[in-house]
Amino acid sequence: QVRLVESGGGLAQVGGSLRLSCAASGRAFSSYAMGWFRQAPGKEREFVAAINLRGDNRIHADSVKGRFTISRDNAKNTLYLRMGSLEPEDTAVYYCAAHGTGWGPSVVSSDEYPYWGQGTQVTVSL
Repeated sequence: QVRLVESGGGLAQVGGSLRLSCAASGRAFSSYAMGWFRQAPGKEREFVAAINLRGDNRIHADSVKGRFTISRDNAKNTLYLRMGSLEPEDTAVYYCAAHGTGWGPSVVSSDEYPYWGQGTQVTVSL
């Protein structure tokens, strides 16, 4: 299995930026497609972005498209989420997760990710 630890969350102003990191250990990081999800208070966990094993195929939720970018560095066993043009609606706990099967439509479903980090809080203020 793979262990995941997120970092980089914090407080940001509207229009600002943050970069989240997710450090992986255990089984080879490069053998997993990876995803970012978020959960705001009182809401269900939602898909943010996903990236394939090599990092040459990625998908972003419509709500963050053009503002957030997912990337990975397999040599450093690290997943990233660069967040820009932040909005108050981006306030949530952000989780990275390792996908259980190959790349495909299932990457947007949290049910298909067996491994999760503990989450990092992102708060966007006016």
